[in-house]
Amino acid sequence: MGNGPGGARDWASRPAGGSLARVYRSFATKSQFLILAFKARWSAWPASRALGLGPATPLSSRLRDVVVDETFPLPHTPPPRAVVPTPRRQRNQGKKRPLDSKVMSDSLVVCEVDPELKEKLRKFRFRKETDNAAIVMKVDKDRQMVVLEEEFQNISPEELKMELPERQPRFVVYSYKYVHADGRVSYPLCFIFSSPVGCKPEQQMMYAGSKNRLVQTAELTKVFEIRTTDDLTEAWLKEKLSFFR
Repeated sequence: MGNGPGGARDWASRPAGGSLARVYRSFATKSQFLILAFKARWSAWPASRALGLGPATPLSSRLRDVVVDETFPLPHTPPPRAVVPTPRRQRNQGKKRPLDSKVMSDSLVVCEVDPELKEKLRKFRFRKETDNAAIVMKVDKDRQMVVLEEEFQNISPEELKMELPERQPRFVVYSYKYVHADGRVSYPLCFIFSSPVGCKPEQQMMYAGSKNRLVQTAELTKVFEIRTTDDLTEAWLKEKLSFFR
């Protein structure tokens, strides 16, 4: 909307008319009237009936009689700012930023489970012994496969944490003799993901990407994670198992 003939300042400086001034005062706010007025002034919207001016009176001719208070300026939409291309923007225009292939490959690595380990986990699930036992697994980076590292019999949680490296991730399947508060005894199989703080990000991503597949292969539901080997205690394990009935 310009300031030339027929613009905001042109018709705003005209003397007020009686009927439209009354309509103007009947609105709750100036903004309500102005919004309705502009719609009618700059489009074919038939708002004359809504303002009470009669169907035969063109609203655009009456709007020029309205006196607009200078302390309440008309709404004005500034023209869009032109974007000045900088040399760097011109140089990079049309180019796509290449993805870091190393980051993408590391973040999407899902290692397979060694067939021998699969058979070991299957037998471990149906073991008849009642003592605590554990299978510790690691990721073979060269083969990109989860393999068996070591197997332990009759080992407590405190002894097990001494077997885990402090700066490298490990997977553990632990068969624990759990005595419930009511005296019942069960032998839950727990999957423990040891993910210590400070290990290499590349190694961390490989373990994190392979965890779900290993859990599905072992068919386990009690899945826990520790961020430091010191967390692996019998009290911690009992607290985790207390949420399961």
